[in-house]
Amino acid sequence: MIGIFIQKPPVRCKTARIQFHPILGPMKRLTTLFVIASAAITLLGAPCAAKSSESYYNEALSMHQAGDLKEAVRLYSKAIDNDSRYVLAYQMRAAAWQKLRQFQRAISDYTMVIDLGEPLFQAVGYFNRGIVKNMSGRYAEAIPDFTMALSLDRRMAAAFFHRGIARIKTGDSTGTLQDFIQAARLGDPDAERWLDTTTPGWRLIQQ
Repeated sequence: MIGIFIQKPPVRCKTARIQFHPILGPMKRLTTLFVIASAAITLLGAPCAAKSSESYYNEALSMHQAGDLKEAVRLYSKAIDNDSRYVLAYQMRAAAWQKLRQFQRAISDYTMVIDLGEPLFQAVGYFNRGIVKNMSGRYAEAIPDFTMALSLDRRMAAAFFHRGIARIKTGDSTGTLQDFIQAARLGDPDAERWLDTTTPGWRLIQQ
């Protein structure tokens, strides 16, 4: 399971101090690993005259949580226009695109997360991109993304689980069993239920 970490995006205005606390947790089946980011803004003086990328991001997040995904995408795009290296905005716009089933756009934004982010963001980016590829039936392409996520975070149970799903779809039953065992041993309940049904003695298998 992925823990909590803090990522501070660039601050464009010296009159405000912005801290972001993205909370990451693995999702099941073909859902995304969303980053739910809450922003604490402490004003230190007069506000900036121009609207900041952080302001657009916060508005976008509110729209996203309210279910207005198209407006969220528009506002995330405004944040990115102001700051082309705003990793959280790419991450959340990708999640909105994914929910809207605009898979190629989601893949493009998750690729930006991978290109711009620090290692934990990269792990999430690879994982999410793999999920989108699974959702769009590109199972063989999803496997390397889950593998890259695991190279950055070996305790990401969801990446083992979803790579196992991709391997089932590509006919790799041995790889599926190995991935589901790893996911179950890391605490994934779906993998554990699947193994209890299909391979009752899985706990005795050495890897």
